[in-house]
This record gives sequence, C-alpha cells and structure tokens, in this order.
Amino acid sequence: MNRFTLTIAAAASALAFTTAAFAGEQYVDSTGFAASGYDVVAYFDLPQVAVGQSQPAAVPGQAAYTSEYNGATFAFASAENKATFDADPAKFAPQYDGHCAYGVSKGGKVPGNPNLWRIVDGKLYLNITKNVVGFWEEDIPGNITLAQNNWVGIEAADASDRAIPNFSSAAPLK
Repeated sequence: MNRFTLTIAAAASALAFTTAAFAGEQYVDSTGFAASGYDVVAYFDLPQVAVGQSQPAAVPGQAAYTSEYNGATFAFASAENKATFDADPAKFAPQYDGHCAYGVSKGGKVPGNPNLWRIVDGKLYLNITKNVVGFWEEDIPGNITLAQNNWVGIEAADASDRAIPNFSSAAPLK
C-alpha cells in the first residue's frame, strides 16, 4: 500500500467511527417518540451524579415542540431546547440510535430507558435497567469502545420490541 492509499483508508475509518452511532433510525417505543418523548437537550443541563448513583429524572418533552431527525420525532420541553437541537441534532441524539449502550457493547440491540442515562465526553448514552447500569459503569470507557466496534455490525438489525422492564413512559405529551 502506498501512503495515499493509507491516508484514504485512515480517513474512511475515522469517518465510520464518528458517524456509526447515528447510522440507523432512532429507536421509537409505543409513545411514538424517540427517547420516549423525553427532551434530549435537557439532559445536558441536568446535574450528572457520580458513578454508582442514580441520575436525575429525565425531563418530559411537549407535543408542541417537536423535531424530526434520524427517522424519529423528538419532543422538547421548550422552544429554546427545540431550537438548540435543530442547530445540531447529532450532538444531542442518544448514541446507538437510543438503544441500550451496554447491550450494544455486548453485541445486542435492546431499547434504552431514558431515565437511565449518562453523558460521557459530550454524548448521551442510555441503558435498559438499573442492573445493567451497574455493569455499564464498571468500565464505561471500555464498554464504549466495545459498543463502537459492535455497532457497525448490528445497527441495521431490528431492536427488540419488548417493553423496557419496570419502566413506564412519562405522562402523555400535551
């Protein structure tokens, strides 16, 4: 291989790595909204607690403030959050199209629970159950690396359509 070929291969690899988490459509549950209708911009304003502690509750969106992105409708708590999302939706959309980050690290694709979240390096990750959060938090950087590597092979697969255990969506959007 010559240097030009290596440069093209490296660029293609870097592009695949940075876009892989947004390659498919967002997971949408029975609410009809991405992230079960919770405001994905609001996560970035919530205080993030230490590993091992429960994060603050997600902020429900309102039907009056919605945007389409990545094959799904996102709801927001305010017009300001909608405008922030519209300016850079990839920055705020959950990684792995809203699927459980730990599940993806293990090679599967299951729904993410919007109340079990963590922001790492400016990206929103969801998990499916409190038990799974414990496994995820044992090695967050390692699990992100595994998930990034697995995502390319599983992102096109359908997600499980089963309900998220012990989770009920926020009150209907107004």
